[in-house]
Amino acid sequence: STWGSIATKEMCAYCFDSIYKQFYKDGVITFTVKNSESYPLFVTWTKNGSLRGCIGTFSAQELSKGLSEYAISSAFEDSRFNPIEVDELSSLTCSVSLLHDFEKAENSYDWEIGIHGIRIEFNANEKNYRATYLPEVAYEHKWTKDYCLESLIKKSGYKHKVDQSLKNTLVVTKYKSSKISLSHSDYLKMCDEIKNIKN
Repeated sequence: STWGSIATKEMCAYCFDSIYKQFYKDGVITFTVKNSESYPLFVTWTKNGSLRGCIGTFSAQELSKGLSEYAISSAFEDSRFNPIEVDELSSLTCSVSLLHDFEKAENSYDWEIGIHGIRIEFNANEKNYRATYLPEVAYEHKWTKDYCLESLIKKSGYKHKVDQSLKNTLVVTKYKSSKISLSHSDYLKMCDEIKNIKN
């Protein structure tokens, strides 16, 4: 299979199922994840185009367990946002990113905007810092590599001045992702199609 097509709309629909079940205790899981392999993954929720929650993991997860778990944590536990409320569901879009092709970058700038996600790690003041952006982030914001690195350093929780020597000491891992998105209205259409098949 080509990497580009591993993530499927059914995976996003399964994430919607998972958060519906949090709101409606008799909610049903309509969709199943047929891919039994394990991948590092991120689940992202956007509302009218703006980020509403994004959490994931770099350790490979069995998809049916991992997607459900991270759909819920990104919807309700992303500390940058209030938990998603039931009346927001209709304006949400879910994206699933399955990560692959991890490699250590030769230096802080050895990656391509729009192709690679990057994870940075560094030590300062006897503390470890780390943060990541998925491949689309720098591209969608039209950031330079420099700006992206500075933003990641801040995202990691580092509160001091960011200079070039710090940027040069970053340990950077680059990776690619297979990403797919599904809007709430398309999710409902998929649910209707399934009901029609079952009836």
